[in-house]
Amino acid sequence: MRIALLYPPPWKIPARGEPHDTRGDGPPAEYREGDLDADFYQMPYGLLSIAAQAIRAGHQVKVLNLSAMTWAKVEEVLSALDADLYAMSCWTANRRGVALVAKAIRARRPGAPIVVGGPHASPFAREILEHWPEVDVATIGESEITFLEIVDRLGAGRSLRGIPGAAYRFEGRVEMGPSRASIEDLDTLASPHEHFDTHILMTSRGCPWACTFCGAENTWGRGFRGHSVPYVLDVLEKTVARLPVKMILVKDDTFTTNRKRVLELCRGIRERNLRFLWSCDTRVDVLGEELLHEMRLAGCERLSLGVESGSPRILKAVDKKITVQKIIDSTELAKKYGIKVRFYMMLGNRGETAETFRETLAFLDRARPHQYIFSCLSIYPGTRDYEEATAAGWLDPEVYFTGDFQELKVPFDASEEDTRLMSDWFRENSGLRDHYRESAAECEAILARLGEHHAAHLDCASAHYRENNLDEAERHAARALELGHPLPGLCLNMLAVIAARRAAWKKMQDLFTEAWRRDPQHWVLVRNVQKVKAWLDQAGPLRGTPLELEAHNEFQLLERTAQPMLPGPLPPDYAAWSAPAPRAESPEMRTPQTGSHASFQPRTRLRVVT
Repeated sequence: MRIALLYPPPWKIPARGEPHDTRGDGPPAEYREGDLDADFYQMPYGLLSIAAQAIRAGHQVKVLNLSAMTWAKVEEVLSALDADLYAMSCWTANRRGVALVAKAIRARRPGAPIVVGGPHASPFAREILEHWPEVDVATIGESEITFLEIVDRLGAGRSLRGIPGAAYRFEGRVEMGPSRASIEDLDTLASPHEHFDTHILMTSRGCPWACTFCGAENTWGRGFRGHSVPYVLDVLEKTVARLPVKMILVKDDTFTTNRKRVLELCRGIRERNLRFLWSCDTRVDVLGEELLHEMRLAGCERLSLGVESGSPRILKAVDKKITVQKIIDSTELAKKYGIKVRFYMMLGNRGETAETFRETLAFLDRARPHQYIFSCLSIYPGTRDYEEATAAGWLDPEVYFTGDFQELKVPFDASEEDTRLMSDWFRENSGLRDHYRESAAECEAILARLGEHHAAHLDCASAHYRENNLDEAERHAARALELGHPLPGLCLNMLAVIAARRAAWKKMQDLFTEAWRRDPQHWVLVRNVQKVKAWLDQAGPLRGTPLELEAHNEFQLLERTAQPMLPGPLPPDYAAWSAPAPRAESPEMRTPQTGSHASFQPRTRLRVVT
């Protein structure tokens, strides 16, 4: 079967210079560039997993990322792409785009089944079929097995009636199939990394906790399930060999839920001599000294921690089950081994007031994470916040089908005055904020704890450079390179910047040339090379023009906008089914901006009219 898996845009995106769609299918009136989090444009990992299962089952599969394409381009793609089955990943932010793409597919391919799944479809499976007549099936939660059964039934000409884990149409009415149990053995799944060069990796599913704002249970069910350690190590071995930049983002909901498993995984990484740097998301109460030490030695550079608030009242109200002191203690423990700590913070949770907001800001100065980022509370269907808001009567579920907002960003119960205070602050402080940075002495102490660790040497080099200790900076950067740092381009960039500060221009150029030849795809290196080129073009050395270069070595991924991971150019034969399409090469590179700039919407627009 020819299967098209699509990740739609959020709405009808106008081409540059075009007016917005006058029928209300375009961006929200209040939309501004940057309101959509950069992560929105990443191909959902679940869609890649669906693709991997279908490919293993012998089907022809196209995976297309349309998330940033103009509507004219989307229509061009749909006109050319003739599939037997279309399936889409539906999130709250792109729900309008999913409905529009379904309508466009139906106009062009009246007989092709259309399936919708994803975090927004799971709690709204019945409602989606009731509101969007073009959609034939909506899957619920974990959908690999459900999707394969849909494909098998359609291929055999059988009815979809009674299919577990889905809503479907039967004789003109919407029906719900029985629930489908979660996949017990995740190792039975084909890995997306067999077919797609993605820097994102998921090693587990689910989270045992139940924060009021989180929809993980809605997607994965209750509890925690993980791939086995050998399975993950095999995937890592193949993935690291294929990726041009040896950086991986582990995007499990709570990576360190099973500490023993993560310890075994980290030791396995070292035993197999897998050289890459990585980050993960987790909680402060599932960390420990031995675990953090092993994680750093295995290449962990950053922990992103779901902190949400510095107010004990808010932490209790959202059922976070952590304390402020535990956050501080775990942060200090991670910093002891040089792991950078990023806090995910929230505004507008239940019980939020001006007092709790100020308490949170004061807390950040006590906790001293390396970075933090705030987001405004979004009410997602399927969460406890959603259930309680609808039960209280101030949220009408219909707004998810009639409203043009991207996500429902509203404070749960804050006063208008407090909401205005938070919104004003957020407008000035949205996006990723740097907060804490180690001194050279602190970096040397971390290196002493870790031993001859390549990444710790590069951290020392960066710190010494900031303090103008150029000999020490050069020694550490050279040692990081000797020890086989997975990102030699960053080591060479550091050495080149040191040479520039000494006005050793020929050496600087030689080092940048070597960095660009060996390992070019790093954001700081790209920027520095561009600056040097412009400086040389303007006869900078002869005119004595200052050259300001960057010596950063932060864990930040620079990805090519290549399909299907990001919505880059499609290959010329993207609609041809006779042979697998080659990957589209794009010279464009981008540095992702982390975090949405969209603030709260007026809560009054959501009230139920009776």
